[in-house]
Amino acid sequence: MKQVFFGARLFDGKHFIDDAALVTDGATILGIVPVAERPRGIVQHDLGGGILSPGLIDAQINGGGGVLLNETPSVKGISAILEAHRRYGTTHALPTLITDTADILAETLAAGKMAADFVPGYLGLHIEGPFIDPQRAGAHPPQHIRTMSMADADLLIKGKSSVLLLTLSPNCVPPELIRHLTAAGILVSLGHSEASDQQAFTALDAGASAVTHLYNAMSPLNHRAAGLVGAALADPRVIAGLIADGHHVSPTAIRVALAAKGPDGIALVSDAMPPAAGGPESFELQGRTATRMGTKLTLPDGTLAGSAITLLDAVRYLVFELGLAPDLALRMATHTPAKMLRIDNKYGRLAPGHSSSAVHLTPDLRVKGIWIDGLSFA
Repeated sequence: MKQVFFGARLFDGKHFIDDAALVTDGATILGIVPVAERPRGIVQHDLGGGILSPGLIDAQINGGGGVLLNETPSVKGISAILEAHRRYGTTHALPTLITDTADILAETLAAGKMAADFVPGYLGLHIEGPFIDPQRAGAHPPQHIRTMSMADADLLIKGKSSVLLLTLSPNCVPPELIRHLTAAGILVSLGHSEASDQQAFTALDAGASAVTHLYNAMSPLNHRAAGLVGAALADPRVIAGLIADGHHVSPTAIRVALAAKGPDGIALVSDAMPPAAGGPESFELQGRTATRMGTKLTLPDGTLAGSAITLLDAVRYLVFELGLAPDLALRMATHTPAKMLRIDNKYGRLAPGHSSSAVHLTPDLRVKGIWIDGLSFA
């Protein structure tokens, strides 16, 4: 069904476009035209102000709406997490499994294959661990962290459906395994690691292309030992995920990252846990209670345990707390994550031939309407 959307300021994934109308046909964008030249005789949506943006894309959602993927590694769990975050403008995402048993990993991969056929907004999976550095476990249960074998790599390759993003530690996984994974289409992200900058560069040369939640759970930048943070900031091949919630990364550190990489090198992620997107105040994380304090989640020992934000909360934090221009913050939640996940030929832009997935935002960046592939979810 052909539709035209007008009356809002269009953000195309990179820039604002004024006095423009978006023309779609089902799941596909046909074009952007001046409002006065929009086609008549098709469904008209006068948005009455605000911003029409590509749907937000989150590459790291552990849970939301009271559901944790580790506890519900099923199509039902995947669907519930995506539905919870959809209400807050995230039209597409990677449900994320943190370090767990081999059985839970296998169940999650199987569920991902099934979800790919019919769950709206499902892009694939983010497997965060268990092949990480015990020195930088963060909230990941140390008893399940382990060394990757060729059999593990082959299991991941066999279980891949759609996008599969894998977070691993470059000082714990040899470059030949990284090459094996990336040659099969798995996207490798470096994180939870005490790696040196040289170890990180070796992994990037082997095909890794991203860094998971920059600054958090990784070797810091030192002037004589640049660490994984230094490698991520210095290497233009890297798109780094970043949690902008006011707790995981300081305002100055965010500004440093943006000065080094710009909005095309930083993809906002929520790292959301079950309390996000309307969930409870606390939850059980593999036998440990994590509790919300504002938008922060902590374990009893004070360790940060993911966030309680949505991706739109991260956009709002950058705009209203750090003073970043809305187009730059929105780019980091739309086009940049699409580029990181190598789906920017279809998602993250309002452009001809791209998906008609979009979100209508108020001037203060609240959700007014949501469409996924032309279908309304408002």
